[in-house]
Amino acid sequence: MQTKTMSRLPCIAFTPGEPAGVGPDLAVLAFDRLNSKACSLAIIADPDLLALRARQLGRPLELPAWERDRPGAGILPVPARAEVHPGALNAANSAYVLDTLQRAADGCLQGEFDALVTGPVHKGIINEAGIPFTGHTEFLAQHSKSPQVVMMLIAAVPGHASAPASRNTGAFLRVALATTHLPLKAVPSAITPERLEATIRILHDELESRFHISSPDITVCGLNPHAGEGGHLGNEEIDIIAPVVDRLQALGMNLRGPVPADTAFTPASLDGVDAVLAMYHDQGLPVLKYAGFGTAVNVTLGLPYVRTSVDHGTALDRAGTGSVDTGSLVAALEQALEMVSP
Repeated sequence: MQTKTMSRLPCIAFTPGEPAGVGPDLAVLAFDRLNSKACSLAIIADPDLLALRARQLGRPLELPAWERDRPGAGILPVPARAEVHPGALNAANSAYVLDTLQRAADGCLQGEFDALVTGPVHKGIINEAGIPFTGHTEFLAQHSKSPQVVMMLIAAVPGHASAPASRNTGAFLRVALATTHLPLKAVPSAITPERLEATIRILHDELESRFHISSPDITVCGLNPHAGEGGHLGNEEIDIIAPVVDRLQALGMNLRGPVPADTAFTPASLDGVDAVLAMYHDQGLPVLKYAGFGTAVNVTLGLPYVRTSVDHGTALDRAGTGSVDTGSLVAALEQALEMVSP
């Protein structure tokens, strides 16, 4: 992947996600902070929805139309399919959620936007509408025809009193996933030598190209307790994970593993590590979200463009109440800007 030279104002697309959730609240409550960033930010949403949510929050909001070369935030209108009430899911609006995501993803592929920042969606209601949908990561991979993508979350390392401004530094914990939204029983069969090697290569290459980390140091977790205990608790480490790690180490990658996941996140184990690769969703993300929930950022690696996201869900019970923390959205935008900068 080549590092792009930015000769103009970066253009970022933001999709608020599920309209009955806190996504519209985030756009309204964080508007002043988003508007102050050194970029052109297209909020892809129904303008009437945002205006109504602003009134419900007691925050009058004037959103100008988005213009590519104008600094600050503006609205790129996509109409909702049905009336929206905070906290009340409506399957009729599932198509609207995908309309906004499709518009943003098309714009990224066509060079209209440099990056995409996404708000939370509700996978259940989209599926109830009869639309097969596993998550943003899988949708964007299919849309862009990317053969494989990698989910990675970033949060401040516990114990750092003041983290530096850039998330491209060692003061941040990065956890990538070998598999994403799968039932636990489906994980072992999904970890094939080919998939694991491709995942590690994508992680390694984008840490270098997107995060400017030379020769990144990556810890690879085992799948089973105690990394299989020498085969007594499972053979995936012996048969799949270790051979892949050994092969890539021989090619010059700085890899550690497979290591037991229950010790991979201790301070001593994380010393000098640029990223940890967990084998499945709930092996690595509980640790990361404990470290930085509310300010962590979700990044999709392997796409032909930058995509970041908030680290939380739709929080239907908080929609329209004003009790929403905008920290993860602001962090996601800042991360996207760092990644598109030369």
